[in-house]
Amino acid sequence: MRWRDALELAARSVLRRPGRAALTLLSVALATALLTALLTIADTAETRVLDELAEGGPISAIQVAAAEAQPGQVEQDDLDAGEEKDLDEAAAQAIAEIPDVRAVLPVLTTPVFVDRPAEQADGTPLDPFQDEIVGVDLSRPGLLPVTVLEGRLPAPSSLTEVAVSQQLLERLGLDPAQADQVVGTEVRLAAGRLFAEADEPPQVRGRWVRLQVVGVVAQEAGTGQLLVPLEQAQAARDWTRSGIDGGEQLGAGASDLTGLVVVAEGIDQVSEVRAAIDDIGYATSAPENVVASVRNYLGVVDIVLTSVGAIALVVAALGIANALLAAVRERQREIGVLKAIGARDRDVLAVFVVEAGVLGFLGGALGTAMGAAVAGGVGELVNRYLVEQGLATVSLRLSPPIIVGGVLGATVLALVGGVVPAWRAARLPARDAVVGG
Repeated sequence: MRWRDALELAARSVLRRPGRAALTLLSVALATALLTALLTIADTAETRVLDELAEGGPISAIQVAAAEAQPGQVEQDDLDAGEEKDLDEAAAQAIAEIPDVRAVLPVLTTPVFVDRPAEQADGTPLDPFQDEIVGVDLSRPGLLPVTVLEGRLPAPSSLTEVAVSQQLLERLGLDPAQADQVVGTEVRLAAGRLFAEADEPPQVRGRWVRLQVVGVVAQEAGTGQLLVPLEQAQAARDWTRSGIDGGEQLGAGASDLTGLVVVAEGIDQVSEVRAAIDDIGYATSAPENVVASVRNYLGVVDIVLTSVGAIALVVAALGIANALLAAVRERQREIGVLKAIGARDRDVLAVFVVEAGVLGFLGGALGTAMGAAVAGGVGELVNRYLVEQGLATVSLRLSPPIIVGGVLGATVLALVGGVVPAWRAARLPARDAVVGG
C-alpha cells in the first residue's frame, strides 16, 4: 500500500465520523492555542529585555558621577584624598576609550525656578517652585534611560521645547493616563544668578524663558522633573555660574558636567566597564544586579508557561489515542477486509498513523492561529494597563520558531498518541477482525 492510499483511507475515515473528528481536532487546536499564546507572551517579555541586554542600551547603561578621591588611587590631576574629581570633556573622552564602551553621553543638571507651568486638575493656579532641568544629548535617545510616555522628546538642538516627568503630573493633580493634557502647554523657567550692588546684600536675578511641553517621560538620567537638550541646560548653567560666587550658592557646581551615561556593549560587559571607570576615580551605578535577577525570573516564567502548554498538548495526544482506540473497535470488519485482500500489518499501521498525523497537523495549524489571536488580545489588555500606569507599551511578536513548533509539536504528539491504537489495529488477525466485526 502506498502512502497516498493510506492518506485517502484516513481521510475517508475522518469524513465518516465528522463529530468525533471535530472534537478530537478541537482538543488538539485548543492545546496548541494555549501553548502558542503562552510562548508568544513569554517570548515577547524575554525579547524586550534581552535584546537590550545583548545589544547595549538603557538597560546596560552605567550612571557616572564625580566622586571623592580615595587614598592610593592614581589620579590624573594628582588630587588629594577627599577632594572631588570633576567631570568634563576630558573625563568623557578617557571613559570612551575603555574597551567595550559603546557610547558616552553627557548629562548636565541645573537648578531652575518653574513659574506656573499649568493649572492644576481642579483649576487653581500652581504655585511657583524650584526644581532642576536635566540636559542630555537627545540626538541618540535610544541609548538614554528615557522612556516617552506621551508626545515626543524635544528636538536635539531646540531651545524652546521641554519634556516633563511623571512627578510634575502629580504636582498638577493628574495621573499618568491624563498625560496628554500637559502636552502642548507652556512652562516658564528661570535660571538664577547671584549679584550684589554696592553696600547691598546679594540678590538673585532670573533669566526667564518660555518652553513648550512636547512630551511626558520617565527618565533616570537625572533627578530633575524637566528634560531638555544639552545646549539648553548649558545656557542655564552658564547664566548661573556667571554670578558673583560662580553659581555655588545656587547649586550650579564646579564640574562642567553633572554626570555621564556610559553605555556598555552588553550587560555581560557592564561589570568590567564599571571597574575600569572606578579605577579612573569616578562613582558608578548600574542596574546589573536587578537585570540579572530579571533574566533569571524570565527563565523561570518561560519554563512554567512552556510546561503548562506542553501538559495541554499531552492531554490532547491522549484524546487522540482514545479516539483512535474507539475507531479500532468500530472498524474491525474494515481492518479484516483490508487484510483479507492482501494488506499487511504495516499497511494497516500506516492508515492509522496517517490519520493521527492529519488530525494533529490540522489541529496544530488551527491552534497556532487561535493562539496568535489570543496573544494579540492579551497584548491589547496589557498595553491598556501599561498606558494607565504611565509605562511604555509592548508589541507582541509571533516568531517563526513558535509557529513551526506549534504545528510540528501537535503533529508529533498526535503521532505518538496514535502509535498504540495503530499497532493494535495492525496486529489484529484478519479472521478475528471479520468475525468480531
